[in-house]
Amino acid sequence: MSEINSFEDLEVWKRGCQLAVDVCVSTDDSKNYGLKDQMQRSAISISSNIAEGSERDSTADFLRFLRYSKGSCAELRTQLYISERIRKQLGQSSLNGSSEMISETLQLSKMLQSLINSLKRRLNPEA
Repeated sequence: MSEINSFEDLEVWKRGCQLAVDVCVSTDDSKNYGLKDQMQRSAISISSNIAEGSERDSTADFLRFLRYSKGSCAELRTQLYISERIRKQLGQSSLNGSSEMISETLQLSKMLQSLINSLKRRLNPEA
């Protein structure tokens, strides 16, 4: 793994930020305010937790926040699935970019798990 000088160097953070933008843009005109708010919050939380954890004083703290970020990915993915089901039952078209955003949450979760595994090996090289 190459040297990380700041969270801005992390591809997973960059992609998490872009996903948050995509979710906010796609849901901007939604009238389902509760789901819209939850989706935007969980999307924003992905990259925010990466940033917050990286600025903590310990690898253990960073790991904890990476796990929060991974949880936010799962939360957003679930909300995207729910949104699609609601829209289908209401006879509405799919949320713009929904399938791509679902795919991106899966990729981000994998990237986060790889980063978690790498940091865990640094904490415990014998494992």
